[in-house]
Amino acid sequence: MLDVKIISKSGNLPAYETDGSAGMDLRATLDEPMVLKPMERALVPTGLFIELPKGYEAQIRARSGLAIKHGITLINAIGTIDSDYRGELRVPLVNLSNESFEIKDGERIAQMIIAKYENVNWILVDELSDTERGAGGFGHTGK
Repeated sequence: MLDVKIISKSGNLPAYETDGSAGMDLRATLDEPMVLKPMERALVPTGLFIELPKGYEAQIRARSGLAIKHGITLINAIGTIDSDYRGELRVPLVNLSNESFEIKDGERIAQMIIAKYENVNWILVDELSDTERGAGGFGHTGK
């Protein structure tokens, strides 16, 4: 288990909803409800500030239930919070539906996954090793 320092201005902490959950739910921290009109986007505050250890990132992802039932998703598909960021975690949501959607204080709006990453040292070469796939890209398997 990884220890991560956190400040919560709302009293809510990111939480796993089930024992098998990979992502922790993030909740909106609002003084009053926020309405997202169709095709409107907004940064929704969470009241959370985190201090990740170097070599880790927080991935912010859409909640599948909000996406399929209400068309609410992240503008950038998956957001990355870097280990040196100390500002408030805010979630960039967009309403892709034809109906307005009200976000209430404390509502679960996104998921957060903490992931380890490696920094890369590029080695400039003239050619790469061969593989069975080679340069086969999009649709190369026929599916």
